[in-house]
Amino acid sequence: MPKMKTHRAAAKRYKVTASGKIMRLSAGKKHLLQHKSADRKRRMTGLCEVSETHLDLISKELPYKKYSR
Repeated sequence: MPKMKTHRAAAKRYKVTASGKIMRLSAGKKHLLQHKSADRKRRMTGLCEVSETHLDLISKELPYKKYSR
């Protein structure tokens, strides 16, 4: 069997924690920031966990999650 390939776009978008959770950036923090309040922008900083509905799809794109840290 050949090796499975990691989806490179997914590898750049998601980070895997030591416990195996998949983390992503919050949406809405890239552009059009001038009309958003400072509180709203501060809430969007940092990483948040991927929802369970998308977990299976993302896990297929990252077959070697254990080694991606």
